[in-house]
Amino acid sequence: MAPAALTPPLEEYHFNYQDYKSTDNSVGDYGAVQAKELIGNALKSRVEAIDQDTCGAGDEDAFFVADLGEVYRQHMRWKTSLARVKPHYAVKCNPDPQVLRLLSELGTGFDCASKTEIEQVLRMGVDPSRIIYAQPCKTKSYVRFAAQNGVKQMTFDNADELYKTKQLFPDAELYLRILTDDSASLCRLSQKFGASLETTAELLELARKLELNVVGVAFHVGSGASDPKAFLKAVQDARFVFDQAAALGFQMHTLDVGGGFTGDDTFETMAAVLSAALDMYFPPHIRVIGEPGRYYVSTAFTIACSVIARRTVPDATLGTTSYMLYLNDGVYGNFSSIIFDHQHPIPRVLKCGNSIQYDVRRSGYDTPSMTEYSIWGPTCDGIDTISSSCMFADIIDVGDWLYFEDMGAYTKCSATRFNGFTDSHDVVYVCSELGAKVLLGL
Repeated sequence: MAPAALTPPLEEYHFNYQDYKSTDNSVGDYGAVQAKELIGNALKSRVEAIDQDTCGAGDEDAFFVADLGEVYRQHMRWKTSLARVKPHYAVKCNPDPQVLRLLSELGTGFDCASKTEIEQVLRMGVDPSRIIYAQPCKTKSYVRFAAQNGVKQMTFDNADELYKTKQLFPDAELYLRILTDDSASLCRLSQKFGASLETTAELLELARKLELNVVGVAFHVGSGASDPKAFLKAVQDARFVFDQAAALGFQMHTLDVGGGFTGDDTFETMAAVLSAALDMYFPPHIRVIGEPGRYYVSTAFTIACSVIARRTVPDATLGTTSYMLYLNDGVYGNFSSIIFDHQHPIPRVLKCGNSIQYDVRRSGYDTPSMTEYSIWGPTCDGIDTISSSCMFADIIDVGDWLYFEDMGAYTKCSATRFNGFTDSHDVVYVCSELGAKVLLGL
């Protein structure tokens, strides 16, 4: 029996975005302004309640403040700029339960790479059709788990994976992941995943022989992509593979454009290039999905860390004094993004002495003299460096607090317990958008 072309998964999870606009009918303007106040109040309330001279062990640990309203605003932004692409949030980026809950209510799908991620999403009551098991090289028992739970969509990029699928999940809906040029991305994935165009025909022929159902093509231009042309070339290559599949009798219905989207001001440019390419090469009846991760959460999380130790570094030659600050979090914890994700978190003063300085921006006239600091994590490893050099107007001491914005992507999810430090840090939630509050019942 030849592989049947299945109807695309029903888009039964619709959401009326107009019903939940901010109070001034401009999603983002009011909420973005309110966000600073909410985050600042949450940070202030938490740090002022901690007396490091009397608190219990761990009470002064680093903590996050997460604005769920920012996640909501990013979703509205996506719907405006990439309306044709159904987002499937990359759970690995930040599996925070409240983020997943909000995105579920907003109607997104989910990109899962393991049994644990699939299980977490299913436990929320998400229909299996909203999940894509986007892992080209899968553990056998995880494939059986996906089959038992009706998670049919999954990716592949090699022949061995097709034989594995035939054995364990012959009814799966398969996406052939193709190789892309990800040289302009933060984290390159092409070295590990993706079938070259020289091999796609052979793989499709094998899938046909095994009577497997290939329903689409997937690609990923790399995490944190910066070159819009990478999307254009990938869409062109996907069209080529769609045509190869059609010649073999497959009726593919879905294109997965992967991730790589950043939440900075380059997003609209990237989205415009991708949208134009999709309209040029794929007719409207082709379903398009994407796998954004950092795009949704990077700017939604702020972390606060306390200064647990300080070392004075005098320079007799120059007549200056600098300091080494040691925080209660570092690259083996929530700052793992420095190593794994090539991030450069910017330290800012939250509390110095009795003064709260969240979101204080001073001009050069207000700060004629600055003091240099290097910032270190708490472990006994010399590579545990957060910042080799930064300047503050204040003299920071033990018990003071620093904060770092844009800490929502690839931070908490990859923290370790190296040296016995915790990988579990509290998250204080705020919500600067009325629509998100309504959806979450806040």
